[in-house]
Amino acid sequence: MLGFEALVSQLQRTGHRRLVVLSGDEAWTLTQATTLRNSLPGDWLWLEENPSKSLSGLLGREYLHAVFDARDGFDVSAFAALSGTLRAGSLLVLLVPPFAVWADRPDRDSLRWSDSAEPIATPHFVHHFCRTLAADSDAIVWQQHHSLHLPVAPDFPAWQPASGEPQREQAEILDALLTMPAGVAAVTAPRGRGKSALAGMLLNGIRGNAVVTAPAKGATDVIARFAGEHFHFIAPDALLASPLQADWLIVDEAAAIPGPLLEKLVSRFPRVLLTTTVQGYEGTGRGFLLKFCARFSGLRRYTLSTPVRWAAGCPLERIVANALLFDDALIDRKPAGEVCLRTLEPRAWESDPARVASVYELLCAAHYRTSPLDLRRMMDAPGQHFAVAHAGADIAGALWLVEEGGLSPELSRAVWAGFRRPRGNLVAQSLAAHGGSPLAATLQGRRVSRIAVHPHRQREGIGQRLIRSASGEDYLSVSFGFTDELWRFWQQCGFVLVRIGSHREASSGCYTAMALLPLSEAGHQLCEQAHQRLCRDMRVLSAWNGEKIPVTDAWEATLNSDDWLELAGFAFAHRAFSTSVAALTRLLSAVEMPLPALRGKMEGHTHDVGRKALLAKLREETAQALERLDSPRSQQLKGDILQWQFFQ
Repeated sequence: MLGFEALVSQLQRTGHRRLVVLSGDEAWTLTQATTLRNSLPGDWLWLEENPSKSLSGLLGREYLHAVFDARDGFDVSAFAALSGTLRAGSLLVLLVPPFAVWADRPDRDSLRWSDSAEPIATPHFVHHFCRTLAADSDAIVWQQHHSLHLPVAPDFPAWQPASGEPQREQAEILDALLTMPAGVAAVTAPRGRGKSALAGMLLNGIRGNAVVTAPAKGATDVIARFAGEHFHFIAPDALLASPLQADWLIVDEAAAIPGPLLEKLVSRFPRVLLTTTVQGYEGTGRGFLLKFCARFSGLRRYTLSTPVRWAAGCPLERIVANALLFDDALIDRKPAGEVCLRTLEPRAWESDPARVASVYELLCAAHYRTSPLDLRRMMDAPGQHFAVAHAGADIAGALWLVEEGGLSPELSRAVWAGFRRPRGNLVAQSLAAHGGSPLAATLQGRRVSRIAVHPHRQREGIGQRLIRSASGEDYLSVSFGFTDELWRFWQQCGFVLVRIGSHREASSGCYTAMALLPLSEAGHQLCEQAHQRLCRDMRVLSAWNGEKIPVTDAWEATLNSDDWLELAGFAFAHRAFSTSVAALTRLLSAVEMPLPALRGKMEGHTHDVGRKALLAKLREETAQALERLDSPRSQQLKGDILQWQFFQ
């Protein structure tokens, strides 16, 4: 491995890092990687099973050399994160199957994003990744049965690593922050630019006290190292619940914290510094600035562009950015000209990769939680459809739809009863599991996964045009964190609200809303039935959630046939309490039985038994009440519903 020893020595001198791809059978790739590890001193992180989980405690730290095993599955988010932890002079060794068979081989990581029951092959991503390697002369690709050719290293000047003192960009931003009046500042940067070090330096220089929060404490090691005794960390939810006051709040990786939670935290402190990574697995910082930070008037925006952990022009950073489409310059240029709409199918990754890559980049800019996981789904998951708004050669908007529904009547009924939860079909399953129709999931719909309009072309109706251009069988659907602003947009597109969730989602801090745009007669019937159910139940759901639901209150106190079916599903199967709460409210007014568990639950009383035991008692009392009201009807429904757990 003399060639690699000389290469690493050269990398340490120039401050760069390299990707080494080992392509071959399991025994050969393992042997070469092990030999490299044993011959070159370093930390040699080795990630194989569940790489994202393995990395969670390592972020915010620095390492020398690593091995990433992608032979069974390629977790690209973990791959990007690992590359960001490697300091100057490092090799990132990537193990992949033989190139000749890789595109046809099932990828176990696809189970996380494809909604398929079994791993699927990912040819579009594999071909894209191999094209990226072939186009970069600094990528070191060693294939089994081929000789190794190490590229000649260019004669770069010697690199001077950071001394611990502020670099020029850091010093300028520090000066501005230290004299900042009350307000919010945001620092964005690609990985390795020293934004965490900058936050630590700020903690050392401010007068007064400060608190640090972040999605994970383990990722704040660099801040802590630079802040020393001034470092005081509190997790975001704990900070929100505490009465703590401070002169400064430092939020590291702010894009990874739910927006509503972050907004509440920001409003509590006179001065706030938000830092977040652009072009990476944590979320896209540019989109974060556009979407979240735009609500703060007078926001001070700063960017760090010069690498600190390695030298500018690092080959590893470049190839990871190219492979995972981290370029976010698309939104700097206004798409000019008349807009025309076209469809775009996943095969365009082979026929027109630049155009479809631009669609992904626009989606990243518009949705700061878009991640490399979405890139894999967009490239290779089945049932994906895209519509694009072109303005000349540029892209002004994009719509991403996912096929859902089409379940068999037997499976749809089993979903309604809570006996089954197959993978995928987010809205279709919810229409059955939380709605009134056991056959809801048999209809075929397309769910809006993402919709984006270029920031310079918004307020022109392009988003509505994209929705109107979309086709499908029975309906279009959307699931979103409910806000008045978002709901106004979907209403303008013709969608009808059919469900509000029973608890706030951790990712958004909002209640999940689902809405339908019916396309067929069956779709219209389902939409009308689900909307009427929501209107009829709205009063109870609103009181239960503590949130106003924007539909007409059509409360009825009398049990109807839909209520009987709902109550039987709760009593004799696994329907959720939150789904049945309105029907249960009507049941309690229809019978004069004590039903202490049910009445106590409705009145918000605490119970001495555990959650599972309480739920069993609630189901038991519901069954007793149905039996008292109409025993033959209750027994008939029980028999029918219990049969729904048995199907081919």
